[in-house]
Amino acid sequence: MISSKDNEFIKHVKKLKDKKYRDLSNEYIIEGIKLIEEAIKEEAQINQIVICDDCEKTQNIPKNLMYEIAKYECVYVANKVFNTISQVNSPQGIFAVVEKNNKNKQIDYKQDIIIALDNIQDPGNLGTILRTADSIGLNQILVSKGTVDVYNPKVVRSTMGAIFRVKVIECEDIVKAIKETKKHKFKLVVTTPNTQDTIYNINYNKKVIAIGNEANGVSKEIQDLADYKVKIPMLGKTESLNASVATGIVLYEYVRQKINKD
Repeated sequence: MISSKDNEFIKHVKKLKDKKYRDLSNEYIIEGIKLIEEAIKEEAQINQIVICDDCEKTQNIPKNLMYEIAKYECVYVANKVFNTISQVNSPQGIFAVVEKNNKNKQIDYKQDIIIALDNIQDPGNLGTILRTADSIGLNQILVSKGTVDVYNPKVVRSTMGAIFRVKVIECEDIVKAIKETKKHKFKLVVTTPNTQDTIYNINYNKKVIAIGNEANGVSKEIQDLADYKVKIPMLGKTESLNASVATGIVLYEYVRQKINKD
């Protein structure tokens, strides 16, 4: 059992809070019973599972999960040490070090729609968008270089396990990536308030849906590539919506059309 904060493994885990170190080690942290259950279920590459040896909350870990956990390399740490490395306010006494799933970064052109995120900054927004994409069966999302890191702890938590199922493709040049999708017969849909057309006026088949930065919307470069510019009609006085809410509304219009078609 590790009881020292100066242990080399503990130092390594602490450093994983930093993006540069996550990129260097190709690892990230997941914390809590739900995420570890999902990681095991989806056969994520779990390098170590860290368990608080004397935390009362570890008693809440189901026995069947404990049997699964025993198949991995387990590291037990004292409560005082665990609290220094936990990244949540109310830790459940368990987290894991997981290897990034970044081997296959090719765009899948077989799906009906592709989401392209243009400089999304809020971790909660990105995590919720991944979770929403997972809920409708999408297996990928394109993100610009300036988008918040998908392995940011807040993003990982808000995905609720979707991070293990949805491939995030970080594009060095998101404009170039969108142009490449057009070569595969995809049309670009951009959300903007400056149009009379709504999200209900188009057919969501072979479409790339661009969602813009929370403050500035979709960049002009991407807007200039748009085949369709649409808005979400609103009846109240609010002028704009949260990026993840807007994404969910558009994606579920796709679901509605697909259900009706089927």
